[in-house]
Order: sequence, then structure tokens, then C-alpha cells
Amino acid sequence: MRSKYAQGLMHLARARGWGAAMLIFRTCDGRIPDSPRLYHSGETTDAEFVVRRIAAERPGRPIHLFGVSLGANVLLKWLGEQGARAPREIVRAAAVSTPFDLAAGSRYLEKGLSRIYVRHFIRSLRAKALAALERHRDLPVDRVRLLAARSFWEFDDVFTGPVHGFRGADDYYLRSSSIGFLPDVAVPTLLYSAVDDPFLPPVVLDRVRETASRNPMLRIDFTASGGHVGWVAGPPWAPVYHMEGRVMHWYETAT
Repeated sequence: MRSKYAQGLMHLARARGWGAAMLIFRTCDGRIPDSPRLYHSGETTDAEFVVRRIAAERPGRPIHLFGVSLGANVLLKWLGEQGARAPREIVRAAAVSTPFDLAAGSRYLEKGLSRIYVRHFIRSLRAKALAALERHRDLPVDRVRLLAARSFWEFDDVFTGPVHGFRGADDYYLRSSSIGFLPDVAVPTLLYSAVDDPFLPPVVLDRVRETASRNPMLRIDFTASGGHVGWVAGPPWAPVYHMEGRVMHWYETAT
């Protein structure tokens, strides 16, 4: 677990005497799963299994949920799908740097220096996809198009969509974007993002504000700066990570 924010939150939870568990998405541990599917931004069945198992094993004990970036989209989508059926043990949730609109985010990342990140990430996704094709040779994937993919849309249109039951990238983005599930979230949830997040155009956050204004369960905290999972201050030898503290404060002020 190399993630700084995951380590930070685990440390803060431990310091408070809380238990903590982390869901690692399929292939993110370096292994290709036996089942012919990988993770994606709308895949909520694994989250459903983990949360409900924890709630069943510890009935009545409060649960706080946290998701960041793609994981935040999955968390919000799952909460919206559950609505009032979410386990009563869930007290609060926090979604950080959420790509609320996957189509808008995909287009936005093709601008400026973000394209460098996209090319790098696509290479890692392509490697996982090719490994999956070696293990599951009947996947409905055009290998030539996969090798030529240079953007998220191209990759999702040739791999993510067809492999996971979508008609293509547009259908995948439409059905998986968490912004469409926000009205049905029935758990007090913090939406913590930065307006200068290079993964999402600011106009999407305006739409999220409008939607959240009609759902009292959603708490907006959109900062002017912070980037994507940023909010780091102080010198390099003594950095201060604000996000972790903000999330823990949200949990601790639950009533």
C-alpha cells in the first residue's frame, strides 16, 4: 500500500482506536482476476460485498466510508444505488476528488499537460488489458484498436465498455458517472474537491452544487486550489496533508 493518503487515513484511524479496512480494486494488486472482468468507475458489486460483510460481522457498530478519485465515483454511485437501503451502520461517507462526470473528465484530460498523464496511464491500462486477453481469450475486444488507443475514451470504447457489458465508452460514461446518482444518496456525505482539479472542468462542480442543494445529505466543500487529491502544504521535508484531517473532522462531527 504505497498511497500516501491511504497510509495517512489508516494512521489517523489507528490513533483514534478505530478499525480500518481497504478495498483494493481488481488488478490494482498486480494480479489478473480469474473472472473475465477488471475494475472500472461504475463497478459497485465489490464495494457492495465488502461494506455489507463488514456491517454483518459488526452489527450496530458505526461505519465511515471513504473514496478518492475513481474510488469516490464508485462510492457515490453505490450510495445512490442503495438509497435508503444502505446499511444502517453507515454513519457518514466522504468522496474526495470525484470525477463526477466521466465523459467531461475524459475530454478535459486531453487538454494541456494532462495529456502526458493520460498517455502514461493508458500504457499501464493497456498492459493489464493485454494480460487479461491472454488469460481470457474470448473477451470481446478488438486487439488492433486496443493497441492503437491513446486516450481514455479510445481505451474505454474498445476495452472497458465491451468487456463490462456497455455498448461503448459513451454508454459506459453515461451509466457510470456518479453525478446521476447524487439525488438518491441517503447517507450524510462530504463532497471534497478542488476547483483547479485537472481531472475535471470546473463547470461540472457547478452542476454538482446545484444537485447537492436539493439533497440535504450532501455536504459540499469545494476549495479554490488543491488539484487532484492534493491539499499539501509545508516544506518538502515536513509536508502537511490537509485532506486527511478534513475527512477525519467530518467523521468526528457526526451526531
